[in-house]
Amino acid sequence: MANRILIFGMGYTATRLADVLRGQGWQVTGTKRMSGGDVVAFDDRHAVLAALDSATHILSSVPPLAEGGDSVLTAYGDAIAANSAGWIGYLSSTGVYGDTKGAWVDESAPVGQGRRTARADADIAWQELRHDVRIFRLPGIYGPGRSAFDRVRQDKAHRIDLPDQIFSRIHVDDIVSAVVASLCGPAGVYNIADDRPASQNAVIEHACGLMGREWPPLQSVDEAGLSPMARAFYAENRRVSNRKAKRLLNWQPTYSDYKQGLAAISVTEGKRSD
Repeated sequence: MANRILIFGMGYTATRLADVLRGQGWQVTGTKRMSGGDVVAFDDRHAVLAALDSATHILSSVPPLAEGGDSVLTAYGDAIAANSAGWIGYLSSTGVYGDTKGAWVDESAPVGQGRRTARADADIAWQELRHDVRIFRLPGIYGPGRSAFDRVRQDKAHRIDLPDQIFSRIHVDDIVSAVVASLCGPAGVYNIADDRPASQNAVIEHACGLMGREWPPLQSVDEAGLSPMARAFYAENRRVSNRKAKRLLNWQPTYSDYKQGLAAISVTEGKRSD
């Protein structure tokens, strides 16, 4: 029987996963707000339930609502819980851990302590839905078309004067490889991050070097005029451990740090400078 996956939320990461799975012979159906091709409208209950009924695998990449709650679980949680699919996954966020003041954090750490309480609630709700759910907690996601190169090119890159601020990140293709690895791995919660957390300043500086650009000026949070969301990002500081995923999923990130990831993107985009 062919593998058939239903992906709720065909965004940046999920679309790249779908492309890989189709290349391996999978049948992929996704949801968006609008239908078209092999994508069905999220609110088309008949079409979504039909896709659920035939799915062997189910993945949600839909973030929680701003006001709280998970739209996928609200609309289709009962159907997913009763489904015969042997694999269910949810793309969560390492933001559920909150600020650790730069300390390493693993999957045993408490969640719901930070700014993303809605995400933490959704993360827990998916865990409680069924015993066989895979939760993928992701840090800052980057890749082709969504990287420091784009921020530099659009004059939106900042260097913020917070010398101790550090965080983890993950290349989108390493998320895809982790999800694929989990298809044959045990259920559970997994941090999917690269091996070397680093400051945002270091990433921006390296991207500028590859592009032949000057570094943006070093500014305070106030001088940079950051949005409330960006300010909240800089208020948190943590290193995320990926050891569990390596051990139980036999997964290794192809891009162990931002330098390898940016180098690959520069080749893909053909834009070391512009």
